[in-house]
Amino acid sequence: MYDPRLETFLCVADNGSFNKAAEVLYISPPAVIKQINGLEKSLGFSLFLRTHRGLFLTAAGASLAEDARYVIQYSKDSIVRARRAMEQGAETIRIGSSPMTPAQVLVDLMPQLQDFDQRIKFQVIPFENTPENAREILSHLGRNIDVVAGIFDETMLRLRRCQGFELKRTPLCCALSLHHPLARKDFLTVEDLHGEALMLIREGWNHYVDELRHDLMDGHPEIKLIDFDFYDTEAFNECDRKNALLMAVPQWEAVHPLLKILPVRWDYTVPYGLLYGHKPSAPVKRFLHALAQITERFTKNEL
Repeated sequence: MYDPRLETFLCVADNGSFNKAAEVLYISPPAVIKQINGLEKSLGFSLFLRTHRGLFLTAAGASLAEDARYVIQYSKDSIVRARRAMEQGAETIRIGSSPMTPAQVLVDLMPQLQDFDQRIKFQVIPFENTPENAREILSHLGRNIDVVAGIFDETMLRLRRCQGFELKRTPLCCALSLHHPLARKDFLTVEDLHGEALMLIREGWNHYVDELRHDLMDGHPEIKLIDFDFYDTEAFNECDRKNALLMAVPQWEAVHPLLKILPVRWDYTVPYGLLYGHKPSAPVKRFLHALAQITERFTKNEL
């Protein structure tokens, strides 16, 4: 859990004074100073510039203050969710949800899952899609979150030490600004991308995307490829700012209101489904079994 001294730190930052923070917290000023000094010592850097004009946040302090508010709120929310889960019982499947990992696919399947097994219940747990959160959540599925929906490949499953249940192969598309000239189209061809900048996630993130990258480099040098490190809202913002195109999947259509996602007439797809832990609980196993039965029926009906 978070360091409780963070709340004292934020109180000092908000009030600009050890004495004022002490009044708010109903403790003595020396106690406040002791907590801040101890926190700075454990972190290895200064949080405040102490001057005769008052206290001012250092650059490191300002950065920590911004993140600390999220950490504290997330920790408090975690406790609430844990209590709620305890009250609801161990049968509840905790679904992680973020802009890049929307839970809508499971919400849509809920009626069919309930018909198959009425014990299945969902609890949607929102989380902020940062590299740190993604690594922590995927590496510890089953701790606070049981299942996350999204795209994946074998490398990701191995690195994050989790398993994947493929629901379908989803097509690789392109996101682009509503003001981009190509936005008037209903679909794109690879020739439409000639002369355009296409943002692709860095090599090694997903080998299905790497296959697309290599084919474009070899066969379509007219397309300028731009690397980026992580899919989050900022990647979509950068796409809009640069008036570029961004490789995306249809499930991300609601991520950015000023972008639209268009299909491309090529044959590149990526597995889309559910990520879950290597040792799933009994309710998660039942849920996955029900999901397998439903998808099998759906596939047979399609055939």
